[in-house]
Amino acid sequence: MKGNYGRISFLEIFDDITKEGRKIPKEEYLSDGLYPIIDQGKNIVGGYSNEVEGIFENIPAIIFGDHTRVLKYVEEPCFLGADGVKLLKPKEAFDENPKYLYYALKSIRIPDTGYNRHFKWLKESTIYLHSKKEQDSIVSILDTIEELAILRAKELQKCDELIKARFVELFGDPTIIDKDKAYMPMTSICEIIDGDRGKNYPKQEEFYEDGYCLFLNAKNVTSNGFDFTNCMFITKEKDELLRKGKLNRGDVVLTTRGTIGNLAYYSDDVPFDNVRINSGMVILRMNHELVDEIFFIEQFKLQLAEIKEKIASGSAQPQLPISTMNKIQMLVPEITKQIDFTNFVKQTDKSKLAVQKSLEQLETLKKSLMQQFFS
Repeated sequence: MKGNYGRISFLEIFDDITKEGRKIPKEEYLSDGLYPIIDQGKNIVGGYSNEVEGIFENIPAIIFGDHTRVLKYVEEPCFLGADGVKLLKPKEAFDENPKYLYYALKSIRIPDTGYNRHFKWLKESTIYLHSKKEQDSIVSILDTIEELAILRAKELQKCDELIKARFVELFGDPTIIDKDKAYMPMTSICEIIDGDRGKNYPKQEEFYEDGYCLFLNAKNVTSNGFDFTNCMFITKEKDELLRKGKLNRGDVVLTTRGTIGNLAYYSDDVPFDNVRINSGMVILRMNHELVDEIFFIEQFKLQLAEIKEKIASGSAQPQLPISTMNKIQMLVPEITKQIDFTNFVKQTDKSKLAVQKSLEQLETLKKSLMQQFFS
């Protein structure tokens, strides 16, 4: 019977209908195709399939990533990813507005226990159900915020595309060797500095939430530069025991193990005076007579897909060794032209910063409203 309002348990509201969807192994994903494959990854669509048999059509429905805690609202026929996907459908008595239930689930705080299963936390949760009219109003408000956030994200993407287009316009495509242009091996235009991996490398119990020296972890160096959301520190005494791997202002950090090719620039804007890299990174210290840091970063990004393809192997954890870096040919135009390009990037970054700030404000507003709506 519809009209059940108030705080109600998850198990009372939802059916687990995972068995109704056909699961497609990741190795069978296509880059394009007839039907989307919705998995537990961060991207809305994991891949595509041209299969027809077993397509899930009982929409709308909600997908929960058992390992990743990612929630997705499904509104078109799809296949499921093979690993860790739960397919949820509200029972008839509670299906007045499935999108409301999706937002309600997103408001639930589920602890991150690593690559374990998290569905048990959902099953133990409760959801506050407003009246149908209130549910519709809440969904309309949250949908509007999400649509604005998508627009802002597209603006950020356009800024990145503008930088890439400007680079190619000024210097050509760095992945295509032009005999009329000057190239040098990557190792000839910058010093590559490894971290200290010896006996003094910090143990887990030697990391702190605050302290003298920031010790970078994999989450701090992203495809968009530094992210200091989750930081760990070592003491001054520990820092002084380490011989290599400390950043100077103007250095570039490159991830070389696991997620390879992420770059971050240690500019004067970074709010930490003492920073060290971990064992999955190297420091790139530019020869300023030959290359500008920002020019290098944007060129490396353009070459990254090709670099990854060259080092792809059957190893569980991809690596970018210095021997491979020595084979990467970098365009080296006149330094004045590089600096002109860098100034263009800095101006574009100002626009990106304004858009990013707007995006963060939308996210803050959304979190505040969701707490208000669902608490």
